[in-house]
Amino acid sequence: MHKQRILVSAVGFTDVERHALNTVFRLSQERELAYEPWVPPNMPSANPPINEAQVILVDGDCAEAVLFHVRPPEGPRLIWVGDDPPAHAWRVWKRPIDWAEALMDLDAVFAAHQVDSGLLDLDISLPAGLTAAEEQALPGGDRRALIVAPESSEAACLRECLALAAVRRVDEAATTETALELMARHRYVCGVFNLDNHQVDGWALMRFFVERQPQAMTLAASQWAGPVANWWTRRRMRRSAEQVGTGALLPRPLTVAALAPWMELL
Repeated sequence: MHKQRILVSAVGFTDVERHALNTVFRLSQERELAYEPWVPPNMPSANPPINEAQVILVDGDCAEAVLFHVRPPEGPRLIWVGDDPPAHAWRVWKRPIDWAEALMDLDAVFAAHQVDSGLLDLDISLPAGLTAAEEQALPGGDRRALIVAPESSEAACLRECLALAAVRRVDEAATTETALELMARHRYVCGVFNLDNHQVDGWALMRFFVERQPQAMTLAASQWAGPVANWWTRRRMRRSAEQVGTGALLPRPLTVAALAPWMELL
């Protein structure tokens, strides 16, 4: 199969996000479907584009975003990043952007476009996803966290805080067996354990995590570490956590304010 090159126009985005996007473009050059930035003809460029962009990424927070709420009669596929997407957006990405998944989403968008156009020579199963080495080259690609027995609201808070600390990969384990399997398979920079969920053996899992992943930050969370418990109970919980080797015992429900100082250390 001959190499396909797709031009992508990006509107808005922070310097950090543009750097990450350029990394995605660079990594895609080794694949059968490669992506390149589209530069407007009136911009100085050593290699001005011959064709129009086939995909356009729009930062929903930028001033120009309002212009893309009106659907043109024809044009590139629109991928919207952020809230309040227009109805004609082909895909919608939430922040923080998972760049490995974003690349696969671009592949799916283009494959669907080829099928819609009757160009069926493109194998929709190709190109293959990123290799492990390529994923590690993405921003935050080699940083992974494990959350054991999280409540749904706390998992969302943790994911947000971890993303701000450039931890892009987050695994959740609802059972003891899943947690042990994940610990054996991956190397983590952080582990967070809900000690109040009696469906899992949080203390034993946390001890195993500390022994197997000594390089990682280990955080425990319990309602008995907060004001709901008396002074003696809180003291006993903290001493037990220290004996296991936990970095910190945080009160539940978890908050951004409580997590922020520890995320800064990652």
